[in-house]
Amino acid sequence: MATSKRTRKAAEAGEDAGQANGRLYQRVAQRLFQDLANGKYGVGDRLPAERELAIEHEVSRPAVREAMIALEVQGLIDVRVGSGAYVRRLPGINDRPGFNVTAFELTEARLLFEGESAALAATNITDAELDELDALVRQISKENQRRGVTENADFDFHMLIARATRNLAIVNTIEELWRVRSTSPECALLHAKARAANVRPVVEEHSAIVEALRTRDPAKARAAMRAHLASVIDHLLFATEEQALAKAREAVASTRRRFGNVASI
Repeated sequence: MATSKRTRKAAEAGEDAGQANGRLYQRVAQRLFQDLANGKYGVGDRLPAERELAIEHEVSRPAVREAMIALEVQGLIDVRVGSGAYVRRLPGINDRPGFNVTAFELTEARLLFEGESAALAATNITDAELDELDALVRQISKENQRRGVTENADFDFHMLIARATRNLAIVNTIEELWRVRSTSPECALLHAKARAANVRPVVEEHSAIVEALRTRDPAKARAAMRAHLASVIDHLLFATEEQALAKAREAVASTRRRFGNVASI
């Protein structure tokens, strides 16, 4: 009985911690919203860099990035490539911080659900479906070479794996996750930024998933899918403004060092 109580308390504590972590970006957004409302920043002012805000609020940079996107969706700030975030307008009397599913939350959910989807699909997928996945990987490669970004083959690839589970509930769940990807303003905005930064579906990662499925090993299929979606999170981080700014600064510093070395010869 005592063990059961301890287990229940531990579970409740874990749940509370998970909920707290899940609200981190919302708390940061609310604080920044309040700073704007209180006049700490004026229209046209540049907000502190993500790294500075992360230290100030004691959160991760992804949490700050999600908070910034929530404010950008509301038209309060404008995040400019290679420059940073600027105040676009101050909150009005009727403004309140609003939140939708973020791209990081969505990708984390996809990692969990689609990882298990791939594991189950590994035991049911047919040779014909594997050949179709190979064809879709080739189509992803072709789409990546087009100027206008389309991700139809990527969607078809993941949905084919979902259907290979032979479980309609899984198919419907994964289809809904992909729908949220385009209907949640936060998700749509960050994915648009990723596309603008030339982030594309990685062909090699999709090929690795197919090869894992071909072994009919659920563990390998799960690991390949989770590795792919973990990489997607990294790609989304790469598309953030402050990382783009850091790369630009490093490029300038590299150029200065190179010309400095030439001048000293």
